[in-house]
Amino acid sequence: MKIAVSSCGIFLDSPIDPRFGRCDYFVIVDTIDMSFEVFDNNGEDLTQGAGVQSAQFVVSKRAQAVITGHIGPNAIRALSAVGVEVVLCQTESIKDAIEKYQKGLLESVNGASVRDHYGMVGKSARERMKALKMADEANKRR
Repeated sequence: MKIAVSSCGIFLDSPIDPRFGRCDYFVIVDTIDMSFEVFDNNGEDLTQGAGVQSAQFVVSKRAQAVITGHIGPNAIRALSAVGVEVVLCQTESIKDAIEKYQKGLLESVNGASVRDHYGMVGKSARERMKALKMADEANKRR
């Protein structure tokens, strides 16, 4: 099974990004062997439509489930329409969330957890956040 996770980083120990449509990365995990691919989220800077574009992207990667911190109404409708399960998890690493999901400890949702345009921040704020995350990841690898 493939699970798409909104991520703040590029490793399985990275935290889940609380934003779905405007997350930094999507990590697509194959639960059979825990192999994964990382993709930049090309929709994070869109003024509108980021949730739907992100939903289309994870569907194109054949994900059967999404794990994210929050999800907006347009994204949940787009994912639900094609049968992709959505699970909210905010305080785990990607690996821990996948393990909890496989054990049945996380429940899927049928509705949005936030309103439209959740997660929009100014570009300068986003750039500062990315710089801090990159520095933190570099420190973890040392």
